[in-house]
Amino acid sequence: MLGHYCQSLCLLALTFVCTAGTVCAQDDAPASNGLPAVIHGKRAAKMVMPHASPEYPPVAKVNHLEGQVQLELTVDGEGKVDKAHVLDGNAILAESALRATRGWTFHPLTTRSGPAGFTAEVRLIFTLQDRGAGLRPRRPEQDFLRQVKPPQVVRPMEEAHPGDVVRMRLLVNDQGQVVDCVWAPGGEAQFESACGTLRRWTFRPAHWGNLPIASYLDVDVPVSASSVARATATNPKISYVSK
Repeated sequence: MLGHYCQSLCLLALTFVCTAGTVCAQDDAPASNGLPAVIHGKRAAKMVMPHASPEYPPVAKVNHLEGQVQLELTVDGEGKVDKAHVLDGNAILAESALRATRGWTFHPLTTRSGPAGFTAEVRLIFTLQDRGAGLRPRRPEQDFLRQVKPPQVVRPMEEAHPGDVVRMRLLVNDQGQVVDCVWAPGGEAQFESACGTLRRWTFRPAHWGNLPIASYLDVDVPVSASSVARATATNPKISYVSK
């Protein structure tokens, strides 16, 4: 069965979007607030260099998992993707999209001050076409999730009774690594403290049968008042999401 679906035609569509309500940068105008300019989707599509498409994960093919993955990419002044963050999408497809887009290169934004970075939203659509389309389950994602053993986190013993916590949604890949996260707003200091906690934790990936897979994990992450105070005093630039 796996071989049959692996031989089916897989379509992957890519579009660049600028969401409603976002003020897009004018051509040749650098951002005025020190943050990367948010450029229009049509311009971003013309700026991307030849790139590798995300792999369509075999487990997604077998389980008829399709859909859209929406990412936010931040590109530096050299055209390299500095940050990639999942805005929406199935975890297995999203992890594949993240892995691919973090290696993409763009032409830098041309401004009056010289080459500059920018931010743009990327929408990747994973679509399967095969001869067995009539045999597809009506709700493939729900059916698949019922068969998945969720990921697990192993916390140090001293954190058995945490005090203040930050709620975070982690994207844990099939190797038990946190590759992306979303957190409830609370300031950079709380975020840095929570990230310090996460580095002390280990993760067991989700499983579909005996196969490890990427999955989301919602956790309450303890934050230390002392570390928050230190981070507030130094006001560091923080980024936990790695390439």
